[in-house]
Amino acid sequence: MSLQVLWSLFLNHPAQALNALALFFAGAGSWLLLATRLREQRSLARLASQGALELDTDALPDEPSLRLNRFFYRFAIGTLLLALLLSWYSTGL
Repeated sequence: MSLQVLWSLFLNHPAQALNALALFFAGAGSWLLLATRLREQRSLARLASQGALELDTDALPDEPSLRLNRFFYRFAIGTLLLALLLSWYSTGL
């Protein structure tokens, strides 16, 4: 498709274009949440298999990993909120 056709689709159906963008952001945000959770579970399973994970909290993952996970969680939640806001805004068009 040429750029002119895509632009005319946006001009003729702005609500559908915004909903498509919201769907893209929702898909990306949900994938990021799932991938981060899977990464956390694998890290804890690796620590448990090495015998490092016991009842004490000293064997938790290192601080950079925790910060990276928190960043990914916040970014994913922000992306999902952006998708929700775009979807709500598109209903008024």
